[in-house]
Amino acid sequence: MDLGGEREALLALAETVERELAPLHRAFERRAERHLERILAAMQRHRISGQHLVPSTGYGLGDVGRRGLEAVYAEVFGGEAALVSPHILSGTHALAVALFGLLRPGDGLVLATGVPYDTLLPVIGIDAEGRCADPPFGEAPASEERRPRALGPGSLCALGVRPTLVPLRSDGRFDREGAIEAIRENTRVVFVQRSRGYANVPSRSVEEIADFVEGVRRKAPHVFVLVDNCYGEFVEEREPTHAGADLIVGSLIKNPGGGLAKGGGYLVGSEEAVSRAAERYTAPGIGKEIGATYPGLGDLYMGFFLAPHHVAEALKGASFAAALLARLGFAVSPAADEPRTDIIQAITFGNRDALLDFLAAVQEMSPVDAFVTPVPDEMPGYADLVVMAGGTFVQGSTAELSADAPIRPPYVAYLQGGLTYAHVKLAALHAARRLLEKGHGRI
Repeated sequence: MDLGGEREALLALAETVERELAPLHRAFERRAERHLERILAAMQRHRISGQHLVPSTGYGLGDVGRRGLEAVYAEVFGGEAALVSPHILSGTHALAVALFGLLRPGDGLVLATGVPYDTLLPVIGIDAEGRCADPPFGEAPASEERRPRALGPGSLCALGVRPTLVPLRSDGRFDREGAIEAIRENTRVVFVQRSRGYANVPSRSVEEIADFVEGVRRKAPHVFVLVDNCYGEFVEEREPTHAGADLIVGSLIKNPGGGLAKGGGYLVGSEEAVSRAAERYTAPGIGKEIGATYPGLGDLYMGFFLAPHHVAEALKGASFAAALLARLGFAVSPAADEPRTDIIQAITFGNRDALLDFLAAVQEMSPVDAFVTPVPDEMPGYADLVVMAGGTFVQGSTAELSADAPIRPPYVAYLQGGLTYAHVKLAALHAARRLLEKGHGRI
């Protein structure tokens, strides 16, 4: 790899950064060991055998592999039950299954952590201010400028669900008191997004979520607390379900798939919450009793087994990239030594050219499609143009190294994943060289 004129300076800086981060990296590795110990215990307790790795076909009736995997997920993530399926298409799909399963017409939905991730806006049927842009069936439609892109007729708003958006505080933290105050008699679900998404604000820790859940329980014991757990699995010592959340949701091509899952998603939580969601996922009366797993079931088991290690590698890479790019003068969040609650590293570039140069450099250091240049384009569910760098073995995988950004000021890139620390390190160094060559940043 040619690092150009700054090679020696960059390598010296990288060595300094690694020395400084060594204690933190060891802490990530020790936490991964503790998570692996829990996974091993769950797999042993549920007597996972070669029979569990054999996929099913057709209806998938009596699929012991699927049932075993769900039992392991439920135990490791602190739930009573789980729904794990390769047929859940994305994290957004998993969240839609949960929301439509838990909510009924007339129910209230409190969005406790501000505006949710872009792709969830059309699912709920709201604009960026939290207003229903898709009215209940039979009412006059919203004006086109208030309709989220690609909004269909089947959103929660269209079905009569009433969302309440609780804005974030001025420091970017979620307003715990305001969210609890927003709960009304008709509130059925309180939604928490653990990760920052495409907002340059702090992600939410399990400790924060635990404190919030306690407050919700005191005011409204009947309410379901639903947590979007994408990017957060195995990052902290425990998951939101350990802290009292009724249901957590995530994607298998993110953290828990360990880089091996070719697709899928999961829901883990209380028996009631999972059962309701499962009947939305398939059909009433069927729930999670059927569902063939097809080839790849073994990958879901092995990926989950490897996930803590790969998450630790991603965290090591994110902290290295944060430290290196901060030394070049870019604002990063979280800082290299800040506590992390997900695998996402935000880097603010301040201008479009620097952002695109960074993403092009990440793409160039990919094992797949390294020869292509990522360009901004429309993406389903996003209001802004989005550019994605990710030459991954699994399309769209963020367990593997990738970076993406909405094309809007202040031009923030979101770097995530990395199956090995070495890959993230090499990509960060290459991106640093590219930025310096283009006149962005200073060493």
